Amino acid sequence: MNILLTIIAAVFVFSILIFIHELGHFITAKASGIQVNEFALGMGPKLLSFGSGETVYSLRLFPIGGFCAMEGEDEESRNPRAFGNAAIWKRATVLVAGSAMNLLLGLLVLTWFSSQLNLIGTTQVARFAENAVTNQVLQPGDIITRIGGKRVRTSNDLQYRLMRDRDGIVEMEVERGGRLIPLTVTFTMVEADEDIFLPVLDFMVVGVEKTPARVIANAFDWTSMYIKQVWGSLVDLLTGRFSLAQLSGPVGVTSVIGEAASSGYAAGYQQGGFWEGFRQSLQSILHLMSFITVNLGVFNLLPFPALDGGRLLFLAIEAVRRKPVPVKYESFVTAAGFVLLIGLIVVVTFNDIVKLVSSFWGG
Repeated sequence: MNILLTIIAAVFVFSILIFIHELGHFITAKASGIQVNEFALGMGPKLLSFGSGETVYSLRLFPIGGFCAMEGEDEESRNPRAFGNAAIWKRATVLVAGSAMNLLLGLLVLTWFSSQLNLIGTTQVARFAENAVTNQVLQPGDIITRIGGKRVRTSNDLQYRLMRDRDGIVEMEVERGGRLIPLTVTFTMVEADEDIFLPVLDFMVVGVEKTPARVIANAFDWTSMYIKQVWGSLVDLLTGRFSLAQLSGPVGVTSVIGEAASSGYAAGYQQGGFWEGFRQSLQSILHLMSFITVNLGVFNLLPFPALDGGRLLFLAIEAVRRKPVPVKYESFVTAAGFVLLIGLIVVVTFNDIVKLVSSFWGG
């Protein structure tokens, strides 16, 4: 049951994310007058296909990718409607649109989750949990304004700043009785995975009435927190705070999706049977999908060859030089970047498999 649920959930998530991404390219290409030869979901042999105008729409065997094949995208073409012959701003719009759609999907899902909240969280301390340690310095009514010198405006800011902490001790600034007071606050630390530690909040914050404006603002703030997490993780990787072994690839992500689906279903099934299990499983999957799609949207805009961000970099060079980079050079750099990217995927996939095997034998 768990394996089947994992497969179904992973195919659902990856298919949605890829479809949305490629749909962004497709819509903006069509709107820009660029000829689209094929719009495909999946890779490998065609299962179904039909033509409409100049475009073939296809569903392919392996649900591990998809593409929007535009005329003259990877080679020179004399077709006036080829991608390479379009204005720079049009090509840039098409490239950005894929990631923009992933970010929009994340925002929409998080807007829905925000709408399900009873209250919208603030940064004001409401009460403490049993056996709390933060109540040694914090007091009910304290409004947390800064953590580590960084401004904290929302509960999502609060969560993000604490997640960036490593030793469970943070410098805070709180507003208490109309005065700003500096504090050193110790948090309980939990070992999440190897040497990764997460602070655990042992206090609750005050919630305010849910309104449409606050729901939307919270969704934007939630999305922003995810974006900052991506950039923060990248900085951590480059500075050596996290190692390559701690990255997750497709296998690791699939495993996490499966765990979310299974735990959601199990909890719901105990409460109300199959349909409640299905509802909570879907909710868990959507929550995780919002995080993954934001990650995908940000990662794909990095200025690395083989990513849309890398192609945007070539467009920027073209705009400065006032002439395009020769196709053969761009193709070579893109191919080299693709090889490096595949190599990275292989490494993190190997790490994922090792972790799964270790977990299996350890369990």
